[in-house]
Order: sequence, then structure tokens, then C-alpha cells
Amino acid sequence: MKRMVNLDFAGSLIDLKVLAGDVQKVREAQKKLYAGTEDFTGWVKLPFTYDKEETKRILETAERIRTQCEVFIVIGIGGSYLGARAAISALKQREKEKSGKPVPEIYFAGQNLSGTYHRELLEKIKDREICLCVISKSGTTTEPSIAFSVLKDTLYKKYGKEEANKRIYAITDAAKGTLREEADREGYVTFTVPDDIGGRYSVLTPVGLLPIAVAGIDILDMLEGARVGAKVWTAGPWEAVPENQEDMGSESDITQISSPGLLALTRVSLLNRGKFIEVFEYYEPQLQYFTEWLKQLFGESEGKDGTGIFPASLQFSADLHSMGQFLQEGKQIFFETILNLVHPDKDLIVPDDAGELLAGKSLNAVNRAAMEGVMAAHAAVGVPMIRIDIPELSPYYFGQMVYFFETSCALSGYLLEVNPFDQPGVESYKKEMRRVLKGDNNEAKR
Repeated sequence: MKRMVNLDFAGSLIDLKVLAGDVQKVREAQKKLYAGTEDFTGWVKLPFTYDKEETKRILETAERIRTQCEVFIVIGIGGSYLGARAAISALKQREKEKSGKPVPEIYFAGQNLSGTYHRELLEKIKDREICLCVISKSGTTTEPSIAFSVLKDTLYKKYGKEEANKRIYAITDAAKGTLREEADREGYVTFTVPDDIGGRYSVLTPVGLLPIAVAGIDILDMLEGARVGAKVWTAGPWEAVPENQEDMGSESDITQISSPGLLALTRVSLLNRGKFIEVFEYYEPQLQYFTEWLKQLFGESEGKDGTGIFPASLQFSADLHSMGQFLQEGKQIFFETILNLVHPDKDLIVPDDAGELLAGKSLNAVNRAAMEGVMAAHAAVGVPMIRIDIPELSPYYFGQMVYFFETSCALSGYLLEVNPFDQPGVESYKKEMRRVLKGDNNEAKR
């Protein structure tokens, strides 16, 4: 079997005996998660139960899109786009070089309300062949609704309505909502947002898989990585927590919980020790949008009922020159989770004129020395650190990473006694925004 994404919590400063005292809580959380009775936990079994025919249709549609256009625009916000953007940012160039197949340029829209951003996007694509993928369960979320309206109008003017509709792909609710009604009326090719999977957990559904496949990334390998991870981390597949608790050994046996469960327990233990901020750190820029997805995953899942760990992200070594001082000597309210890519895709040798210390060395070796130096310096002042070792950045391990963090996040939520699958607080700003917009309309009428 291939190596697994691996958790190293030796630098967390949490005594194993302390963690062992809470093993039973994690077991109970695992049992709850794997029972299949909780809302929005369809992603848990997905690597084993995904629809093979639908996946085949995704691959066929992706191939069609690659023949239709030079530019593919993914319209969505939050969980409707971040997972796909994370995968495409991390893997597109590698997979393109590996396959040699041409793929369209991929842009994202509807993730902000900036007139400048969307105007500049229109300028970039004006002389190109275009396809759109709009992702929204309801079809009424403000940001993607506006972007879709603008870009659809652009397609209508460029191709005419009939041809434009052949270039629009919708991922939405199976039966209801504004976008579903429009897709059925206009004849868009559609895929379904599963009812039992929330947006931020939807990377391995059509929400993420269609854009990822258009980018030429092997989604079957990605699903296989998730499947292997799920089998290992859930003790195969839905028996991680036997009904007979006596079969599980001593309550203090830390080996009875999975790596994602151990990460969840470590994180919550650090929170209970006053570490309110988790800093996701990465040394390979390809992981930028993966950490953006992690911020949404953990922030939206945990941040409720007055609790949760605030997720932040830093790119090293660049951010060491801005935030390194705070991390070393600032208020110790944080812990660090390091995403360590063990085998980067490429490397080069540092030229001789870089100086005696660096000349002739592998640049990846220098980057690793930076990571090890930072960890040693931060350990010396008592910063808790968790390291996640990623064997390589491939579709297989991307799928495994997604499943690893989804599982850990869900278990963390249960340990914090919050629902990790809802986001009631998000509605507050939307309500106030609608109120402001109505006020602006009233002013205009005067």
C-alpha cells in the first residue's frame, strides 16, 4: 500500500496521557459520525458509494468542455468553489505536463462583489472561446447570481442564446430552486449538489469534480485516495466504533482512535489551554488555496455557540518576513499546523554565486532547512506544533488530504459540542445586506 498522509503531533506539547484521558469522547464522536443518522454526513461514505455512472458522465462532459472552449469560468462562492480551486491550483500544471493534453484556462467568478475584478475578467476573456460552470444549490446566493447574470449576458451577445446555452453547465439542487428551474427551462447540462452533503464538504462531489476534471486532473485517482484514507481511518468502512464497547479495549488506549480523531483531540486540547488560533503553514505555494479551503472548513464548522478555533494561514518562508516576529515572541494564543510536502514535484540547484553556505545545494533542501529551523526556534519558546506529512502533491494524496481534514473537522465539532454541518451565523450579514440594499433603492426612488 502507498504511504498515507501522516500526523506527527510530537511537537504539540500535549502529553499523551492527557489525550488518553479523553479517548472515550473521540470514540463517541466517531460512532456518531459513522452512524449515518446525522444530517449532512453523506460525504463520510462517499468514497465507497459514489455513483460510478455519474462520475463517467462528469469525465465525458469534461472532455466535451475541453473541446468547446479556451476559457472555463467557475462561478461560485465558499464551498461551491474553494475545493475545486484548491485542487486546480495545486495540481493543474503537474497533471498537464504529465498528460500533455491541452486544457482551458480556468478562471473563477462570483466569489466576490468587486466590479473591478469582474470587469477585468470580462476584458481578459473577450476574444476567447468561453464555457461557464455555475454552482449554487439555490441559485439565489448574491455573489454567484450577479456573476452568472453578467457572464451569461456576455455569452448571449457573443454566441446567441441557443449556442450560449450549450456552453453553460449548472451544478445545483436535484429538484428545486431558481437555478434548477432555469437549467431545466434552458436545457443546460446539469449535475446535482447532493442533499446530504454541505458545501464545504462537497469537494469530492460534482461540485468539485467537474471543474477539477476539466483541468485535466485525474478525479478517479483522487477518489481512490479518499477511499483508501476512509478505509484506514474508519477501520473499514463503517465499523470504527463497535457496538460492543468492551471490544474496544481500555478507555485510555490512544490507539483506538484514528489519525483524524487524534488531530481533533489534540486541537481541542490546545484550545482548552488558551490556544485560540490555528495557523496553517505551508512551504509550497501550490498549497495556498488548500489552506483557504481549510480556513472555510474549520471556521464555518467550529465557529459557533461562542467556541471554536480561529483558522489562519501563512506561506513560508515569505510570511516569516512579516509574521515571523509575532510567531516567535508575540502573545502565545496560537498553535501551528504545518503542511509538510515530503517530495515536491520539481527542484533546482542553487548557483555558485549565492555564497558558500548555499551554493550547490538543492533549493528544496534549503526550503526544508527553513522549515526545520522555524520548528526548532518555535519549539524553543514553547509554541505547540502539529505536522501533517503529505507524501507528494498528486490527485491521490489530494483526495486523501480532503478526507483526512473533513473527518478531523467533523470530530472536532462534536468534541466542541457544536453542529459541524450548519452555519446559522452566515445568514446575519445577508439579512443586513438586503436591508441596506432596500434602503439604497428607496433613496434612488426619492
